[in-house]
Amino acid sequence: MLSFNEQLEHLIHEALQEDIGSGDYSTLSVIPENKRGKAVLKIKQDGILAGIAVAQKIFLMVDSAADFNTYKKDGEQMHKGEVAFEVQSTIQAILQCERLVLNCMQRMSGIATLTRQYADKLQGYHTKVLDTRKTTPNFRLLEKEAVRIGGGVNHRFALYDMIMLKDNHIDYAGGLQPAIEKAYNYVQANKLNLKIEVETRSLADVQTVCNIGKGKVFRIMLDNFLPEQVQQALQMINGEFETEASGGISLDTVEAYAKTGVDYVSVGGLIHQAQSLDLSLKAEIE
Repeated sequence: MLSFNEQLEHLIHEALQEDIGSGDYSTLSVIPENKRGKAVLKIKQDGILAGIAVAQKIFLMVDSAADFNTYKKDGEQMHKGEVAFEVQSTIQAILQCERLVLNCMQRMSGIATLTRQYADKLQGYHTKVLDTRKTTPNFRLLEKEAVRIGGGVNHRFALYDMIMLKDNHIDYAGGLQPAIEKAYNYVQANKLNLKIEVETRSLADVQTVCNIGKGKVFRIMLDNFLPEQVQQALQMINGEFETEASGGISLDTVEAYAKTGVDYVSVGGLIHQAQSLDLSLKAEIE
């Protein structure tokens, strides 16, 4: 498995190739190869800043001699009119990196800002907010990083790092009990260090997992349960398993779920409902 930094380098390389292709001819046609310049990242909308470290990585991958100075950090509150960073580099590198830096930072800052709103709602409660796999293909690495920056907790990254038996797995496997048994036996037979989470769709399902899942299942997902149903389920579970409420949870309802004492709430909307924030990279002419 590649490290975060290795995955980030791959993402940046592919994104630059997508954007530059055979050449940034707009820049090549008007800017001398070695001419250097400065640009600043201007904040045009309030929110939570995310992507500073990514921006630095992008510039340094294109120009290893770039001088990158930060004025704000990832996870900090940002306000319209502030400057997040300045970069001194070849002007060709600045112009080639500009759109990728903005695309990453605007998207990440939007996700971090929305995540912080959920995290703030959960202040003082035991419950933590999780993201999901409802991400943009090939951009999951940075979308989940933005959730972390915003104060959320990353769920599994992908299909390979945890077993999650959801409704379709359970139905195809012939039911809740055979799905759990097959998954557990598979993990044991293949000596995999994988935890098993099971989705439940009713209190009867919860009881089934409580009866047969001890030592096999580590977390029970309570899917589309109302807060009062979550409360009933938690009484049945009695601390024997981690718990996660999921399905349609919003900023308006998240606190009601937190009041039940559930361990986690998962919210796909942290990512797919986030709105990109307004940032701009502007040339500084001395």
